[in-house]
Amino acid sequence: MRVHIVDPPAYTPPYDHALCGALARAGADVTLVTSRFAYGDVPQGGGYRMDHAFYARGPQTPGGRARQAARLAQHLPDMLRYRRRAPREADVVHLQWLSVQQLDQRLLPRGVPLVLTAHDVLPREPTPGQHDAQRRLYERVDAVVVHSEHGRDRLVREGAVDPAKVHVIPHGAFTHLLDVPEAQPLTGELAGVTGPVVLLFGLLRPYKGIDVALEAWRGITGAELWIVGMPRMDITGLKASAPPGVRFIERFVPDTELAAFFARADVVTLPYREIDQSGVLFTALAFGRPIVLTDVGGFSEVAAAGAALLVPPGDPAALRGALKGLLDDEQARTSLGHAAARVAQEDYSWDSIAAAHLALYDRLRA
Repeated sequence: MRVHIVDPPAYTPPYDHALCGALARAGADVTLVTSRFAYGDVPQGGGYRMDHAFYARGPQTPGGRARQAARLAQHLPDMLRYRRRAPREADVVHLQWLSVQQLDQRLLPRGVPLVLTAHDVLPREPTPGQHDAQRRLYERVDAVVVHSEHGRDRLVREGAVDPAKVHVIPHGAFTHLLDVPEAQPLTGELAGVTGPVVLLFGLLRPYKGIDVALEAWRGITGAELWIVGMPRMDITGLKASAPPGVRFIERFVPDTELAAFFARADVVTLPYREIDQSGVLFTALAFGRPIVLTDVGGFSEVAAAGAALLVPPGDPAALRGALKGLLDDEQARTSLGHAAARVAQEDYSWDSIAAAHLALYDRLRA
């Protein structure tokens, strides 16, 4: 079976590469059709082809209006070019992200089954008209993949998507990050930290509850809270109000450095206000870290497997209690970490996830 995994803006390279590698291991002929990732090389698995068919011209360095304008100008011709070739080259087209929904609903390939993964069930920070455009995209495709039962319910209820079109296939644990070539250790002040570390990792956005984590940290001593990731919001006020023991690392962390942060973390926390599922969570599971989550989206489904503690969203006191309890109890951390590693291998294996995708593709082709 010839499968195209399509991610024009290259929003989730780790997910794309993990899925492509697993599909290829299962016997599919896989091509990842995407653009170059602006923040550096992403480790690529074997057995599939890379096709940088989108946004080849203009600035490639991240950020800036010039790059955004160049990509927008290329979006229409690149999508039209791909629409013409897709039916000749693929038996199934599986779209991961479409960044200009208002246009994309009219630019999808025809004559080939279309699958769309709803990484964000509905846009969290929508531009005018984006919600309606996203719903029309769901109408245009033959199947929608979501990563949790919560996502399925929301897509049917709020997105008005036909339930028969929605398929729950879990997000996979990023176990490939356990063995990244040329992995780098922590350096400088970070390498010199000797006490326990709680890690809050990923792009810094309002919905991720960074303010809740800072409030929860008040009263916790003898440990550090590391907030690591590239800001996508103004964090000046958050930094000014941070209690002692908080360290901000405000930059993109490549895969070659990521392992060192997760290996160093005694606890990982995701105090999100809303989410369906999170790549950061499935990285923490892969590393067998004790995890504290808020009860939002599909997080409760992971916690139900015994792989994380769950606290109410927006509740600093509850988060403080969970973090302090784990920091004070090494045995509890060890037990929770073992459960996370087990769930990563058993429940969120990419090979089983690839098999579920291939079964869906077969049904659509039939």
